[in-house]
Amino acid sequence: MEREQTMTKIMLIDDDESLCVLIGQIAAREDWEYCCAANGSEGLEMLREERPDFLILDVMLPDINGFDICKQIRSEGRRVPIMFLSAKGDIVDKSVGFNAGADDYLVKPFQNEELVLRVKAALRRRERQKDSNADTVAQQGGSYKTGELEIFFGRYEAQLRGEPVALSSREFELLALLASDPGAVFTRKQVIEGLWEDQSVADPNTVTVLVRKIREKIEDDPSKPRYLMTVWRVGYKLNDHA
Repeated sequence: MEREQTMTKIMLIDDDESLCVLIGQIAAREDWEYCCAANGSEGLEMLREERPDFLILDVMLPDINGFDICKQIRSEGRRVPIMFLSAKGDIVDKSVGFNAGADDYLVKPFQNEELVLRVKAALRRRERQKDSNADTVAQQGGSYKTGELEIFFGRYEAQLRGEPVALSSREFELLALLASDPGAVFTRKQVIEGLWEDQSVADPNTVTVLVRKIREKIEDDPSKPRYLMTVWRVGYKLNDHA
């Protein structure tokens, strides 16, 4: 069934006025809708009203730290893909960003084309996930359950004991990937190939961070996981007998 075509909406939260103008120009060239907020409080309110398809988020904002904004967005259960923009590009800052729930991290200054490619890759990945989920819905009734954990493919949602789990879109996609073949072991390479269009932006450490964050949200004791299992020196699997 063909999906109704709608214009992609991109949102930026950044207090740099020149960057707001630049991203607006890029959006116009790509025929994207665009909105921009200059601080975190305004951005959170705008996010709820505008419901963008992709969020670009600065780390250093005048009122709320970008990492805290990202955490709040995820705590509300919002699945919008989030990409951080920051002048800080070391692994520590990137780890903080991914741990907060981000899907991507781009260091300033950046090439306009690289930003466009990353946004388009994230949107394609989201669309493929929706298409894949449509097949899964037909085959599995829309969800997969193991123990007290249930994964609702088409809704981009996971529940533990009937309560929603605040996963980022990338965290959910990793969990859904494992749930697509419960009990099967996925190598880190297979996870990267399945979740990232541009595989150069991810590495095994990124997968490790995602797994740790998921466990903190779905496991009673993350050090002794019941659901998301590590197969030593091979990869990860979802326990189908939890």
